[in-house]
Amino acid sequence: MTPKTSATILERILADVRDEVTEAKRLRSEVDLRGMIADAPPVRSLPHVLEGSFGLIAEIKERSPSVGAMRAGNVADAPGAYEECPLVRALSVLTNQRHFGGSMPHLRKIREVVSKPVLRKDFIVSEYQIREARAFGADAVLLMASVLDSPRLKGFHQLVLELGMEALFEVHDEDEVAALPFSAKIVGINSRRFKAPVETAGFVGDSGSSEKDFSIRLDTFQLVDHLPAGVIRVAESGLDAGNIPTVSARFHAALVGTSLLRDPEGIRKALAEFEGVLAS
Repeated sequence: MTPKTSATILERILADVRDEVTEAKRLRSEVDLRGMIADAPPVRSLPHVLEGSFGLIAEIKERSPSVGAMRAGNVADAPGAYEECPLVRALSVLTNQRHFGGSMPHLRKIREVVSKPVLRKDFIVSEYQIREARAFGADAVLLMASVLDSPRLKGFHQLVLELGMEALFEVHDEDEVAALPFSAKIVGINSRRFKAPVETAGFVGDSGSSEKDFSIRLDTFQLVDHLPAGVIRVAESGLDAGNIPTVSARFHAALVGTSLLRDPEGIRKALAEFEGVLAS
């Protein structure tokens, strides 16, 4: 008998994402989305705000599969704190409900109260989700090379561009870098091992909590040497005020969430620590 293969974090999440997409389509048709897109606010350029000095793409999420719940007060304060902080160039909003506690209406509410570009961060598996992102006001979307093959990365990016948005492409290894379309303008290296088995990667489920994220491999950022010339480089996951200097010289930005949203002294204090470290 062939041994049963353990599910990975990515496989578990993707199964739930597909269910969420099916439900979203039931509630809101493609025709409905096209009408909403016509009334959506103008796109704010993500590449434009990332091309200057090093900055942060700061995240908003209720919880994560790896460490559990964020601090509720920090989550509530995040939009205002990110808007006020000059180091924050853009916001990343998780919209997956099951594993991160997000939603599209929540993204829209955040987009309405900030002036900076908003990235829909989710596991995009359908063109429907891209149209949905624009319909609810997103300025950019995440496209993961661990989820989409090369033809779909190219096709999805074409739709993103047609809608006036931009994509943050996410990679974890050289094979995924090779799969990127020539049109890729922003590429993020994610240090999280989404393809690791659930039980070995620190997956805590919907309501668990952990003080350590065992899915992080910071040496993944060495992949920066293999990114296409001229792309905007983003370091993703596992970064805090203590280790941010290790990426600030070679990347244009870092996507940071958990270290801000779980800081016991509050999100503004956490942001001030980042500013202090990067200014020294």
